[in-house]
Amino acid sequence: MKKQIENIFTSTKTTFNSFKCPNPKIPITVDTREKQSLISANLINQRANIQYEKLDIGDYLIEDTIIERKTFQDFISSMTNKRLSEQLLNIKKYPKHFLIIEGFYYHYNEFNIHENAVKGMLLSIAIDFKIPIIYTENEEDTANFLILVAKRYEKPKTQNAIRPTKTLKTLEEQKQFILEGFPGIGPTTARQLLEKFSTLQQIFNITEDELNKIEKFDKNKIEKFLELLNN
Repeated sequence: MKKQIENIFTSTKTTFNSFKCPNPKIPITVDTREKQSLISANLINQRANIQYEKLDIGDYLIEDTIIERKTFQDFISSMTNKRLSEQLLNIKKYPKHFLIIEGFYYHYNEFNIHENAVKGMLLSIAIDFKIPIIYTENEEDTANFLILVAKRYEKPKTQNAIRPTKTLKTLEEQKQFILEGFPGIGPTTARQLLEKFSTLQQIFNITEDELNKIEKFDKNKIEKFLELLNN
């Protein structure tokens, strides 16, 4: 029998099962040392899909993204005892990684450390280690962010374009872009082809003898061009 929860602000009754998991497909792996943390409690409270595992690196793992989380106090402590650099190098072993600094505090003097030391370390994380830093307000905010990361993985992946390009406005630009997709054909050769043959249809029906007349179109380039067209 489902246990009912009484909401003192409404006459409507609900059940535990009426809460939907915000990330049903992609689990958030929580390090076992974080099991009793308020972040874990917030994830459970939101019915998130979580699993516990002893992680050798980081605090949270979502697919191929590893997350190191530190409160500001812990951030300062790991700076002074030199643990932070090792932890940052470790999370870079994963293809995707970032550092969460929770409850960032700007009154550095209360931590017996010069503000330039903190700012210098933040710069080093971003520039030298090339690790993104995410700032969260508290444990609940961190939990919400972890759920958001998991939900991001549940979105259908879009196919990336093979060749990056700006928006092509004119017909000539579109034709040139298509020609530059062939091996050995750069902007100059593409424009030469378009000057000699006005349409792509004419270019695709071109003979080897005609290609030999195009400047900088050597035998190797001609063979690759015709191979793509004919095969």
